[in-house]
Amino acid sequence: MQHINYFGTFLKEVVNLSDAKLNLLDLRVTAIYTALKADMELGSLILGKKPQGSWAQRTIINPVGNKEFDADFMLDMKENADWAHSPKLYIENVYAAIHRHSIYKDMPHTRKCRCVQLSYANSMHVDIVPYVKLASGREVIVNRDEDRWEDTNPAGFTAWMQTKDKIAEGNLRKVIRLMKYLRDHKGSFTGTRSIILTTLLGERVSEISKFTDPGYYGNVPTALLHIVSDLDDWLQLRPYKPSIPDPSGSGVTFDHRWDQTAYAYFRDRIHAHAAEIKLAYEESDPAKSVRLWQKVFGDRFQAPVAAAGSKFVVPASAIATVPRSGRAG
Repeated sequence: MQHINYFGTFLKEVVNLSDAKLNLLDLRVTAIYTALKADMELGSLILGKKPQGSWAQRTIINPVGNKEFDADFMLDMKENADWAHSPKLYIENVYAAIHRHSIYKDMPHTRKCRCVQLSYANSMHVDIVPYVKLASGREVIVNRDEDRWEDTNPAGFTAWMQTKDKIAEGNLRKVIRLMKYLRDHKGSFTGTRSIILTTLLGERVSEISKFTDPGYYGNVPTALLHIVSDLDDWLQLRPYKPSIPDPSGSGVTFDHRWDQTAYAYFRDRIHAHAAEIKLAYEESDPAKSVRLWQKVFGDRFQAPVAAAGSKFVVPASAIATVPRSGRAG
């Protein structure tokens, strides 16, 4: 059974990062950007900012326990001829500007491979990623460890994600959040980076599948069943780590972000999860189905709590069933 209302509650109350935290993130990123823009040495090189990663794709989730949540933003910068010999100078100079600031200098801030990370106590950390459009037309970010440029296409990735999510009727992002919850909160496939998980799940969304079955991505549990099952089918045909191209068309791959060991473990875990999801989805007994979904997501997968003084009635459409013989919902 689908238990659509359970999924709505689980996403809202457990998985999704709250609106309050998202608003706080936006305020803090704006404050960081304003401070960098006002810096006497760096400010003239700054052109703008844009969210990146899970924040930009709206797949960010609550962190585990008291851990910080993290978000990235692109710091759009002019190409500086004086730094042409050493791309890492973009990161070094952003770090220096943070270090000069009257407030941020006393907060933990660190140079990473592709960003400057600024941490807020017991709350969040923000990754500031210098981004440059070179005179040649290349869109690049910095690999500080190797002191070189890396091609990127953030607008292309966002457009790809929006297209795939539209095909999936707005449910791809929710499926990604649920799978990230399994990874982070349930300890499954921990070696798989979010960019790889997002790409693999998104690439399984197909207009052909939707044309064949218009309800293929019709709600969250149905989209979850089909996307994860289709990913499992794809993975089972590939015992060895495949190349994962950036779907934005940047020409780069994400192959360096995991190895064969992490891939093999991820492949095994997705195979197990696909079977568990199918079992819960196709179980016709409501109580048994809930227990099976809880076996996947844990005891916090619960029915909505009725408001005080109201009578909560679960509509038939919220607890739908599927034929035992079929996978479609």
